[in-house]
Amino acid sequence: MPSGPDISVKLGSLELSNPVIAASGTFGYGLEFIPFLDLNRLGGFCTKGLSLKPRVGNPVPRVFETASGMLNAIGLENVGLEKFRDEKLPLLQPYRTRIIANFFGDTVQEYAEMAEQLSGLERIDALEMNISCPNVEEGGLAFSSSPRIVEQVVAAVRPVTSKYLIVKLSPNVTDICEIAQAAQQAGADAVSLVNTYLGMALDITTRKPYLANTSGGLSGPSIKPVALYQVYQVARSVTIPVIGIGGIRTAEDALEFLMAGASAVQVGTANFFDPAVTIKIIDGIHRWCVENGVSKLDEINGSK
Repeated sequence: MPSGPDISVKLGSLELSNPVIAASGTFGYGLEFIPFLDLNRLGGFCTKGLSLKPRVGNPVPRVFETASGMLNAIGLENVGLEKFRDEKLPLLQPYRTRIIANFFGDTVQEYAEMAEQLSGLERIDALEMNISCPNVEEGGLAFSSSPRIVEQVVAAVRPVTSKYLIVKLSPNVTDICEIAQAAQQAGADAVSLVNTYLGMALDITTRKPYLANTSGGLSGPSIKPVALYQVYQVARSVTIPVIGIGGIRTAEDALEFLMAGASAVQVGTANFFDPAVTIKIIDGIHRWCVENGVSKLDEINGSK
């Protein structure tokens, strides 16, 4: 990286060499991208969502390309905590990039148990709670669906971990600012948003949904304007750092989120069509700072 502007960021106690993080579910366990880029160049990356036991996910087909985006209904397929700990994480030891373990559960207790076990892994730098999951104790209502449930699950996790705790928010709610405030009140160190929007696609020949699961999560450039606006709103409603997600594929996209109030960004769907896109975004942010006389990124954060 050429000398010049300082593009490192501080999210409270979590420091990143730059604001670009690879998003969960689009970057495997980090290992899959080693042939395409230097992991140490990233600000960090989020693992695939981890659960206590392995999950096979939903039946196929579970991905469908849309106009300027994609629908996915993967179903949180993952190797499970034990295999991640014993087989994946040791291979990441040589790398200094920030590793953020994304995790989820079916119950409040499972969230707490996952957080506690992940906290015992020294190489993990931060945790990211995916609360866009059905709560079996609430009749399948998503954990992200109400401030009360959000506060309950985050409050259960906070006492069992000293790791930096990020809560990943769903946009499929009535008021995302209320949800973010509930996460902050319960002890979150930061919030990341947005997760995917619910959507579907129909095959007019078969008259059936393209996805076996009927619906899926919409991501990619098509969601960027609405994701950007929700980040803008949340950044003004909480005092903890906000990590912006949603359709970012260029340095210009990332800069928009930073100017809207995000302290860092996550890149998701773009990783599928260009596995080195995160590095290009980092270099583009650096180049923009040079061209515009910006010496530190916090000069533009929330500048609107």
